Amino acid sequence: MTTVSAVSDAWIRRFHPAPDPLPRLVALPHAGGSASFWFPLSAALRGRAEVLGVQYPGRQDRRAEPLIDDIGTLADHITAALDPWLDEERPLVLFGHSMGAIIGFEVARRLRVRPAALIASGRRAPDRRRDERLHLLDDAGLAAELRSMSGTDASLLGNEEVLQMVLPALRADYRAIETYTCTPAAPLQCPITVLTGDTDPKVTLDEAMSWRDHTNGTFALHSFSGGHFYLTDHQAAVTARIAEVISATADRPRTR
Repeated sequence: MTTVSAVSDAWIRRFHPAPDPLPRLVALPHAGGSASFWFPLSAALRGRAEVLGVQYPGRQDRRAEPLIDDIGTLADHITAALDPWLDEERPLVLFGHSMGAIIGFEVARRLRVRPAALIASGRRAPDRRRDERLHLLDDAGLAAELRSMSGTDASLLGNEEVLQMVLPALRADYRAIETYTCTPAAPLQCPITVLTGDTDPKVTLDEAMSWRDHTNGTFALHSFSGGHFYLTDHQAAVTARIAEVISATADRPRTR
């Protein structure tokens, strides 16, 4: 039985506990996002996988905790929090959207047990950099960027109190991802599946394809119609793709 430490309990949200030996899907949110974003996915995958939603500090029930604005530091904490959940009998798949995809990649590099697969959504490959400085915008500019990405309920963004709660975490997350540099290292040994929106301003098809250079395993790319939050418009299709990846992990070796 998994023994969950206090550290793990702070970072991991298990919305629908599943019995052994179902695979585990670690879901990492986008910039400004929280673990609750993955509740619908967790519900949709019941009976096929146990979803562990990652909760970054500085939001929702962790709102009083200091924000972390460095990808490596986030990856270190999440790797430690996941340690009690590692089980040779249960495949562990990492799935991250946008900033979460890069954190998932860095966590995959750090885990003591090889993940069964990495699913990277809505993000260019780790070594494909752009000169982005959204974290330097004032609050009005940052709020406008948030609205343009359509990842948050528009009615909430019209509430000044809600905005003031969201913007500090968003700014810290943007600083983390916009200052991230991929340190050269050996490619991952696990398969990588990339999901992307065909009109996503944050990633081109070529930038998405570059993920294939970061694994010695198999690579697949699936494009959906839509922008950066294409996955909210294609929940059933995205869930089906994720379920396919999880199903394919059953017989793969998971040791380093």
